[in-house]
Amino acid sequence: MFSLNRKKPFELFNGEEQRYPLLPLRDVVVFPNMVVPLFVGRDKSIKALEFALAREKEIFLSAQKDAKIDNPSAKDIHVVGTLGLVLQLLRLPDGTVKALIEGKERGKIEGFLTTDDFFMVKVLRLTEEKDVDDEARAMMRMITGCFEEYAKLNEKINKDLVVTVSGIEDPVRFCDTVAAHMILKVKDKQEILQTERLNPRLEVLLDKLRNEINILKLESRLKKRVKKQMEKTQKDYYLNEQ
Repeated sequence: MFSLNRKKPFELFNGEEQRYPLLPLRDVVVFPNMVVPLFVGRDKSIKALEFALAREKEIFLSAQKDAKIDNPSAKDIHVVGTLGLVLQLLRLPDGTVKALIEGKERGKIEGFLTTDDFFMVKVLRLTEEKDVDDEARAMMRMITGCFEEYAKLNEKINKDLVVTVSGIEDPVRFCDTVAAHMILKVKDKQEILQTERLNPRLEVLLDKLRNEINILKLESRLKKRVKKQMEKTQKDYYLNEQ
């Protein structure tokens, strides 16, 4: 049975540094302020979830650098991740577990503790900036406009989300919400998550949002061109048959 040889599983090391069970993630980045369902099948990951649920329910979530690695080591896991709360665990008939987890705040892995059952990590909580300057407010307005355009171009985005985003005043929560709902590669979401200062993080988000809009517009033009060409081909075929 796994033991830390301490009375409490989550004790302060210094300042805001604490220890938590780690859940390595494949193909997903969890942001603070979001509740996400995760389907977990690896034995170590299930044990980490059960350990967290039986105690303070806190667990550290961090994406793997390569999703194909089935048994990751410390070097295969991103240092910056999200401290979350395990809200619910449901064991499925196939042996996997569905976990409902709420992301709480950013954190940085300061060290790995050796265990046989699962990863235990020392985590430094990353403090968010409380002061918002005019530059941040300006970027928030620009991101809101871009996100509205992005939602119109991407059928997978719930249009009601635009209203929700426009009503968020907290810049940190605003940035996390937009980033969490964008359809991006893991490396792009990880870049947003690990940008520690607020203004640079908003800038990275805005840049990726604009890039996605350009790609979606290009895809739309290509689809129209292909459709037009197909219609012309079908028309020519029909006339030739006549």
